[in-house]
Amino acid sequence: MIKQHLPYLLLSFSLLMQSCQSTAQVNSTSQAAIEMGAARTDQYLPLLKDKSVALLVNQTSIVEETHLVDLLLKKKVTVTKVFAPEHGFRGKADAGAHVKSGKDEKTGLPIISLYGSNKKPTADQLSDVDVVIFDIQDVGTRFYTYISSMHYVMQACAEQGKEMLVLDRPNPNGMYVDGPVLEMENQSFVGMHPIPIVHGLTVGELANMINQQGWLGSDLQCDLTVIPMQHYSHDSTYSLPVKPSPNLPNDLSIALYPSLCLFEGTEISVGRGTMKPFQQIGHPSLTDYEDGFTPESIEGMSKYPPHENEQCFGIQFNNGDLQYKFSLSYLIEFYQAFEPKKDFFNNFFVKLAGTASLQQQIEAGFTEEEIRLSWKQELENYKALRKQYLLYPDFKE
Repeated sequence: MIKQHLPYLLLSFSLLMQSCQSTAQVNSTSQAAIEMGAARTDQYLPLLKDKSVALLVNQTSIVEETHLVDLLLKKKVTVTKVFAPEHGFRGKADAGAHVKSGKDEKTGLPIISLYGSNKKPTADQLSDVDVVIFDIQDVGTRFYTYISSMHYVMQACAEQGKEMLVLDRPNPNGMYVDGPVLEMENQSFVGMHPIPIVHGLTVGELANMINQQGWLGSDLQCDLTVIPMQHYSHDSTYSLPVKPSPNLPNDLSIALYPSLCLFEGTEISVGRGTMKPFQQIGHPSLTDYEDGFTPESIEGMSKYPPHENEQCFGIQFNNGDLQYKFSLSYLIEFYQAFEPKKDFFNNFFVKLAGTASLQQQIEAGFTEEEIRLSWKQELENYKALRKQYLLYPDFKE
């Protein structure tokens, strides 16, 4: 921390903790008791009988210790191909890196990338498919691109008359809702729906919302079936057994991700190129800060990280900072400390924020409380909509 700002920051943090609705409330539900949608084979294997199946899956698509692809093949399901999202089928590609199509070495199944120029399955790619299964672990933020891939596959299935099956999984940030709601003129692959940054839904609940709200466009509706989990509720925490992507390695990074990902639209490093991505933030010019780190090229995590081989100064978080909440305090603080301020934001920020107003408000010197008031009504409207699509007991506000 900047030493001279410490009293102010402590006061701001205290006020934030009192006013922010997004602090997690944890119940006693055992994580071990949660039964994933993918584990409920009795519910969905009958739906696959005598059908050709494609899978949109990655390294998180595990049933106990078996990958869903291997499980279905063992059950004699006719699997024809695998669609791969950002980071690839095995989850080894960097964020934004080209994901290659090819063949899975273990099963021999063709792999078709749905990241890059081909984000939506083509009619030809679905021609030999009756049903597409989506089974990927999400982290509950609007800009995490697995839900964008889910959207495009739902859209393609609706257009081509194919069935879609979503096997639901917990949302590790599913115990609160917060942030600005996306304005559709800022729609992109990192924000496709008019939902807040922290949407508070599982992928199954969100899929139903997308389908029923008409967000697939052109009066399209997908032939969608969601296989829900058992023994899950939104007021319980969930620790992911498999990294959802290369730069979200643990609970701390996943909890901080909703707040820190906005820095990807600035000159500030989020720790890519270190073994603690999304657990530290900094910049070479912020030498008044005591904490420091040096990004380096790491194959499979961040080959070309921002500020590579430059020492960055800023804040390092630890497990004592593990709280499930969305905060603008770090963003506002670093903007105030950075010079020249005209270089702080880049063109990616508005896409991540989903609105141009957030950048304008920070530049104008608005407080976090003032900014939150500006999106309060839209957030309340979204919360009312969200309740219509809940499949599980909700969190207590």
